[in-house]
Amino acid sequence: MTEEEFDATFAYTLDMLLATMAEEPEIDPEKFFSMACVLENLRFFSPVLYGAIRKKPE
Repeated sequence: MTEEEFDATFAYTLDMLLATMAEEPEIDPEKFFSMACVLENLRFFSPVLYGAIRKKPE
């Protein structure tokens, strides 16, 4: 998986998490906003996460 593919998949996953949380009636709006901010900030760490989980070339 290339870094671009990882980034696209990671962004899609975070978007789906937000969409699922938004549709859940039991989620407190204040907590939803806080979690949305955390997920948005996590999105910027995609290159770091990719570097941390990719296999090292042998």
